[in-house]
Amino acid sequence: MAALSAGHCATDFANGALPALLPFLKDRFGLSYTLAAALMLASATSSSLIQPLFGAWSDRRGALWLLPTGVAIAGIGIALAAASPSYWLVLLLVVVSGVGVAAYHPEGSKFAAYASGRRRASGMSLFSIGGNVGYALGPTTTTPLVLAFGLTGGLLLAVPVLAVAGVLLALMPYLASFVPESRPAGASGEDRPGALTLLLGVIAFRSVAWFGLITFVPLWEVSLGHSKAYGSHLLSLMLLAGGLGTLAAGPIADRIGRRPVLVVSMLAVCPLTLVYIVVGGLPGAVALALVGVCVIGTFGVTMVMSQEYLPRRIGMASGLSIGRTAMYAAAAAAVPGFVLATLLPSTRARRQLAPEPVV
Repeated sequence: MAALSAGHCATDFANGALPALLPFLKDRFGLSYTLAAALMLASATSSSLIQPLFGAWSDRRGALWLLPTGVAIAGIGIALAAASPSYWLVLLLVVVSGVGVAAYHPEGSKFAAYASGRRRASGMSLFSIGGNVGYALGPTTTTPLVLAFGLTGGLLLAVPVLAVAGVLLALMPYLASFVPESRPAGASGEDRPGALTLLLGVIAFRSVAWFGLITFVPLWEVSLGHSKAYGSHLLSLMLLAGGLGTLAAGPIADRIGRRPVLVVSMLAVCPLTLVYIVVGGLPGAVALALVGVCVIGTFGVTMVMSQEYLPRRIGMASGLSIGRTAMYAAAAAAVPGFVLATLLPSTRARRQLAPEPVV
């Protein structure tokens, strides 16, 4: 589980570097908020659209090699994107990095299910925490690197990711030992596509707000007169708080059930988001951290629910729950870019005196 969680950390580290790169890329290429949002949309779409295909491949033939390969592609793509000389090359490499992310997640989550045994929610939470930590470390590491060495310093982002890919490559024989000789526990149940469809809808609505915040928290804070580093640190606070929520949500879900944990968390997201946008300051930062707890903390729970609803094809279930819904949410995340570009005051003085909330 530690190796799988480390791989999840590495892929989401590469994915999490992009939001921190956006303010720098915006300045370098003179991007509008819409074009900046397009980079995030390209990343999310490429990392999500084809995940079910990788999941189906995994279910039919097995694809253990996707673990080190996906990690390596994710890291190399985002590192080269940071140092690219043109916007369109950045866009292409962001897509390449997203494909690496898409390749890793279904296979990684499937093996996490194999290794979790009966306490699947707790085990999947440990797998998810790797992604949470990676996404939080992405902006925390990227901003100092770029401030110190310029965007060329983004090439160093590939170093830790490639190191993890090497570890996964060396551990492939050990990981292969977890593949069950017969159907895994629970696989004898019937598939419930209707229940899975409803769950995917819940995840998609949750992700709409989530992708919007990930994309625009750094840009929003800069627009209010704060530094780029401050925006990245606030984003990291949200993600790290979500990691703590993940550690709690899995064991709680194993004890009281998946649905109560999911319902309570989802009901809290909207009001907390409004507090961050409208109130701001310290209360806004606390609210943003709690959003991370509610949203990220349930990632592992919804992953287990999707696998339980599609027990005969858990790779496909994993790809759908992580990937397809993220694609829909990423498309919706482009809308706040237009709103942000339309509503933000045109001068820094007005931004500081009377920032207008984006809802």
